[in-house]
Amino acid sequence: MFVLAEASPRAATAVRQPWTWQRLGALTLVLLLALLLWDASGLDLPLARLFGGPHGFAWQDNPVLVVGLHAWPRRLGWLLLLALVAGTLRPWGFLRALAPAERWRLLASVVLALLAVQGVKHASATSCPWDLAEFGGVAHYVSHWAWGLGDGGPGRCFPAGHASTAFAFLAGWFTLRRRVPRLARRWLVAVLVAGLVLGLVQQVRGAHYMSHTFWTAWICWTVGWLLDGLGSLRRHGRAHATNAG
Repeated sequence: MFVLAEASPRAATAVRQPWTWQRLGALTLVLLLALLLWDASGLDLPLARLFGGPHGFAWQDNPVLVVGLHAWPRRLGWLLLLALVAGTLRPWGFLRALAPAERWRLLASVVLALLAVQGVKHASATSCPWDLAEFGGVAHYVSHWAWGLGDGGPGRCFPAGHASTAFAFLAGWFTLRRRVPRLARRWLVAVLVAGLVLGLVQQVRGAHYMSHTFWTAWICWTVGWLLDGLGSLRRHGRAHATNAG
């Protein structure tokens, strides 16, 4: 058993964290159980019905939601990712506090979180709420757990891709928390708020169920946790080899 610690030329300045990788793993499992309980509750459809009816979703084409809270946040997300790529190669701001390996791990965690969400989405047969017959579409409701069972719609709606514009950055918290803990806390809060806002916008528009947003957040968090654990195991192995030598 080991506590997460940064093995780098700047390791002496790293902040010891009370949350070990194992404790974070326990939290990840708790969040998974909460998600499964949400799925079992069957609240997705009742919530969708609050905003939609036989004629569709009134807010689906609202310009404020479509442009201001859908198109522009997506562009901003890409700009932030490009800024992170640039900062990984030529550090700026808080990235100067990170060792090169940490900067690459931060970037990799965000990119892999995005890819993980898109990978699940591509394989999913679940359609969006606005595709359901009761909301003016052609599909019938099928749980996203019914893998391989089509619902008569276009599918590929689960999990929420739009919310991943923000939630993908959740994975970066695992790297930042050891080196710049104060910034890491602000980063975590900002990402969670932004992701939930984007998820709620899509809920109102009929583009996603709330479970889609919650699962996106969990997937991105879990990617960060797994990468952090792999990095810690590698550092632990190198330290053990050095001591043995």
